[in-house]
Amino acid sequence: MKIAITSASGKLGATIVKQLISKIGKESVVAIARTPQNAAHLGVEVRKGDYNSREQFDEALKGVSRLLLVSGMDAPDKRIGQHRNVIQAAKSNGVEKVVYTSIIGLEEGTAFSPIVQSNRQTEADVRASGMDWSIGRNGIYIEPDLEYLDTYLQAGEIHNCAGDGRCTYTSRAELAVAYAKMLLDDHTSGKTYRLAGQPITQSELAEAINSVYHTNLKYKELSVRAYKEDRIAELGEFMGTIIAGIYEGIRKGANDVPSDFETLVGRPHLSPAQLIRNFQQQNP
Repeated sequence: MKIAITSASGKLGATIVKQLISKIGKESVVAIARTPQNAAHLGVEVRKGDYNSREQFDEALKGVSRLLLVSGMDAPDKRIGQHRNVIQAAKSNGVEKVVYTSIIGLEEGTAFSPIVQSNRQTEADVRASGMDWSIGRNGIYIEPDLEYLDTYLQAGEIHNCAGDGRCTYTSRAELAVAYAKMLLDDHTSGKTYRLAGQPITQSELAEAINSVYHTNLKYKELSVRAYKEDRIAELGEFMGTIIAGIYEGIRKGANDVPSDFETLVGRPHLSPAQLIRNFQQQNP
């Protein structure tokens, strides 16, 4: 059995590749990347696959039994067609099962909602493909907050527009465990899983970071408008608007949802403090 992972040069894709290697060995894993040399370090067969090219995926998916489609990073209006290129190529190549990395979020009412809507459309396309399927809806990764720690420390605070909204943070490593299970276990077919951890507020996130890093961060709430302006100034119009929309969703309760992680994996999701400790150990 050959299992292929798209976007394997990205952080989530690469983490899932490594998890699969630990389960089934390098010979059974195929990494697909738009720029193959960026995935060469994974030590598995690497094939070229750009989401914009159906032809590349017709070639990349030859001999593949199961496929993980990692959601693309392009604008929402482009993602649906890009994902369909992969789904259609998978079907034409006789792929038996496709697993898709979707997201948790509000389908209406935030600047992040168009991204959620595009993911929901791909979910529908996967379900209608005629192949076996499983779908994961990812919680928010905790890693970006920790990678941003130096900036937080300079400011002495975490500031965003989430307010008292609770967020079920996860990590790429926890998601990799879940997606390997979905790819390898037949009983996961035909199911959609919310892949999220324990819900915490931004103040509790600051406390958890302080407990691990021995810092003294506080949380400062901004209005949605002020935070959007702040993010656009640093990240540009597209990404700044998206990030502000994510935290607006947290404010509105979009990420305070029940988790299916334990049902899928067979153990509880790691606590936020443990996620932070694991990150610190891996990034001393």
